[in-house]
Amino acid sequence: MAEKKGPGPSVKDDETYEALRREGASKEKAARIANASAKEGSDTVGRRGGKAGSYEDWTVEDLRKRAAELDVEGRSSMKKDELVKALRDR
Repeated sequence: MAEKKGPGPSVKDDETYEALRREGASKEKAARIANASAKEGSDTVGRRGGKAGSYEDWTVEDLRKRAAELDVEGRSSMKKDELVKALRDR
């Protein structure tokens, strides 16, 4: 039977990382938050975060502009929910 693989040695707070992944955060975002939480404490990180609006509140035009900045392939033909998912998976 295969052994369960963790997030890797670069992630300093495995529990936070796994919780964020279960909530749908990308691997990169989960690792960044987990490491900041381990270094500075979750209270400090929590107070600092959350200033950006939800992608659901953005217009399709704004989502496409952001997708272009991130070079998301197929963005011009994506619907709003597809753009949101593509941006969150980055």
